[in-house]
Amino acid sequence: MHITPLPLNGLFLVEARVFRDSRGSFFESFNETDFDTALLPTRFAQDNVSSSGRGTVRGLHFQKPPHAQGKLVRVFHGTVLDVAIDLRKGSPTYGKWHAEELSSENARSLYIPPGFAHGFCVTSESAVFFYKCTTAYSPAAESGILWNDPTLNIDWPVKPGQALVSDKDSRWPPFGDNDSPFVFEVPAK
Repeated sequence: MHITPLPLNGLFLVEARVFRDSRGSFFESFNETDFDTALLPTRFAQDNVSSSGRGTVRGLHFQKPPHAQGKLVRVFHGTVLDVAIDLRKGSPTYGKWHAEELSSENARSLYIPPGFAHGFCVTSESAVFFYKCTTAYSPAAESGILWNDPTLNIDWPVKPGQALVSDKDSRWPPFGDNDSPFVFEVPAK
């Protein structure tokens, strides 16, 4: 397993070694020792799975403290464009986003720390998306940012009129109206 820091502090790309043969494939999707070595969480409280069709956008979601979630996200079937946005006030990358293609073929995953909003768009015919969360879902802490906010200018692979978005996700406030509850903390060395 190869864990690489990405341009937004605290965001990591996790690349599994995939072993393929005539029977199919095998890879480790999580390894506690590798995560511990990279100083990433090794305790997760909840796993979630969603399935969606092409053009579905889910997000941009986060949970407010004290129920803020870190997420380890992966695609079991299909392909998505996965997006994380830094919401930590004082962060050098506050308001910036990073996207990665995650697929069942590339076996990549992202670790998204607390203090980030998260969303994805399905680019294949369908996708099965898996999340490991560091804290359990809390309806009272649920929040989000409008997925197609023009200030963020995320390069989604679907046009707004063609995106399949839930009513709730289409009503989140824009980034500029978000009073972020997160504060950037300089990482310990």
